[in-house]
Amino acid sequence: MTGKKRVIHSDLARLDAHVIQPEEYEDIPELTDEWFDKAEFAIGDTVLRPARGRGRPKSEAAKKLVSLRLDPDIIERFRATGRGWQSRINAALREYLDRR
Repeated sequence: MTGKKRVIHSDLARLDAHVIQPEEYEDIPELTDEWFDKAEFAIGDTVLRPARGRGRPKSEAAKKLVSLRLDPDIIERFRATGRGWQSRINAALREYLDRR
């Protein structure tokens, strides 16, 4: 270490002398169970995260993974619609089957 002290441009003595008034507590959000559930706790440099399952939650109607060959232009048009394009293909197939 070089021995130089970091310069703080605040009047720390004035901050230490400040007494918090009751109305200042209104600015502080209430600490709820939900807030604590989302919190990450740290001990030193180690961050402890709450235990959660990995990935997205299990669906009641789980989908099956299949390999399906589609024409490239069909895939490109669905992908061009953005995220969720595979779900839109599923919806289009369901609509086709419902009409039959």
